[in-house]
Amino acid sequence: MPPDVSPYDALLLVSFGGPEKPEDVVPFLENVTRGRGIPRERLEQVGEHYFAFGGRSPINDQNREFLAALREDLGAAGIDLPVYWGNRNWDPYLTDTVRQMTDDGVRRAACFVTSAYSSYSGCRQYRENLADAVAAVGEGAPRLDRLRHYFNHPGFVEPMVDATLTALAQLDEDLRREAHIAYVTHSVPLSMNDASGRDGGAYVAQHRSVAETISERVRQETGHRYAGELVYCSRSGAPHIPWLEPDVNDHLEYLAGEGVKGVVVVPIGFVSDHMEVVYDLDTEARETAEKLGLGFVRAATAGVDPRFVAMVRDLVLERAAVERGEAVARASVGSLEPSWDVCPRGCCANPRAPRPALAGED
Repeated sequence: MPPDVSPYDALLLVSFGGPEKPEDVVPFLENVTRGRGIPRERLEQVGEHYFAFGGRSPINDQNREFLAALREDLGAAGIDLPVYWGNRNWDPYLTDTVRQMTDDGVRRAACFVTSAYSSYSGCRQYRENLADAVAAVGEGAPRLDRLRHYFNHPGFVEPMVDATLTALAQLDEDLRREAHIAYVTHSVPLSMNDASGRDGGAYVAQHRSVAETISERVRQETGHRYAGELVYCSRSGAPHIPWLEPDVNDHLEYLAGEGVKGVVVVPIGFVSDHMEVVYDLDTEARETAEKLGLGFVRAATAGVDPRFVAMVRDLVLERAAVERGEAVARASVGSLEPSWDVCPRGCCANPRAPRPALAGED
């Protein structure tokens, strides 16, 4: 018998989206920043990051590859579950995908979001997007259940452990022993971190737990405890609003000032090599390290690692069992418990425009 995925009759991959050609760049950024009053000239400046890569974000191609891997993994497990894909900010838009799902007769879908941690932008905003898509489609639209956060699921963490070990091995031998590890994630406003999770502060706490887990596993594998720090990239918004710090480039300058000779950058906040990785880390941070004379290696993201792909199947089966009223064992590593299936009311509140409770909240 194949694994039981009822009550679900589809899986929806939910992601951020990105431009596919130069003329898409500014319209895409207008979608991302809608309602914030950011002038077009500022968007054109930010767009230079994309133009440096031919005006095409890598994220959509990565999602296509991930989509194919998900379908292959589910099929190999004997699970006949159609997999759809919808984006927040670019084609295929969520509303169009939900409309297609409705036309295909989908009644209830599990939703995997390409954001592993608790925060407004990484969780509730996606849930708002899903609710808006269902409302726009109207009668007959499927019920959409977001799968739980997976920041501490072994399928996400284990690939990062291996990637960190591989990156350390790429440093010159004379740098490796005293190298530092910089665990990097997307910066968010301090207020967003304070409102993240059930009791606040979940965004930073979850990242710190993952960083500590990787550091301990690296120590076990190498016999050496490497110094490491959680740092941030991709800060945006008004300069008077405080965001999480230190910035990765400032941290590299600090390390160089302390006499550190080599650093491994581990992008624990990202599931694939999209723009924040290939520009903010592979381009800007690498250039900073070169100017400082720091040995620099960037560890790989989970991408389409088979363990990460299989994790999605595990999350679907886990949530399906929960919805059927069965007891489940939730896989996790590190100091924090697995995340909740249904978000508490007001969790990761919208900082700009508070909205009523979403369907399915506690």
